Amino acid sequence: MERRRFFGKLLALVASSGLIGTIRRKSFGEPKEYDPTQHYYGMGVQVDKCIGCGRCVEACKEENNVPREPFFFRTWVERYTIKRDGEAVVKNIDPTISRSLDAVSEKDILRTFFVPKLCNQCDNPPCVQVCPVSATFMTDDGVILVDEERCIGCRYCIQACPYGARYLHPVTHTADKCTFCYHRITQNLLPACVEVCPTQARIFGDVRSTASPLTRFKRMNKLHVLKPFLNTEPKVAYSDLDGEVR
Repeated sequence: MERRRFFGKLLALVASSGLIGTIRRKSFGEPKEYDPTQHYYGMGVQVDKCIGCGRCVEACKEENNVPREPFFFRTWVERYTIKRDGEAVVKNIDPTISRSLDAVSEKDILRTFFVPKLCNQCDNPPCVQVCPVSATFMTDDGVILVDEERCIGCRYCIQACPYGARYLHPVTHTADKCTFCYHRITQNLLPACVEVCPTQARIFGDVRSTASPLTRFKRMNKLHVLKPFLNTEPKVAYSDLDGEVR
């Protein structure tokens, strides 16, 4: 039955492929006067400022109607515990439950730190390349979006993403991910995760604007991206990133 529904949606979309332009510009809440060609967005993360409070995760779920279950995320925070023997223990922070250092003894800990993660909004996105119906696409302002009216739930993009930044929505049965809060940034507002961060660990801005805080962040810090060897060209950059982070 699942296969029949899958191919039914696929055939319907192929038949209506001439409407793709209309559908894409229909569902993301940007104002009519907004010109995406005048912007190109990115994000910076200052790892040494993240305190692992999880407010970004909660704000994202509230703003974007992400399912409340702890295994659905558009953004998440990982806690890295580096042991004295060199082993790295990584755990996803769940802000709804109390935290502990699990089975790692305090005397065995060399250092700990938190790393926020999200869709890297790649300039060379594998998710876009594998989508058979062009439901996943890049906007003129550099944001990767998913058109749920076109998505057939094949999960190809979820498997192709090397950062684990996508999931299949349990209600819509379509792929979901971080959009930089596209409905907000096109109205000159910050993404929800950036707005609520108490330490300003996340910096959002237009990479082409000399007045953008992101431009200053890039100029003042030595930056790294996740998995640079994959040549996906992420637009999310990290400062003070430990070599253990993958």
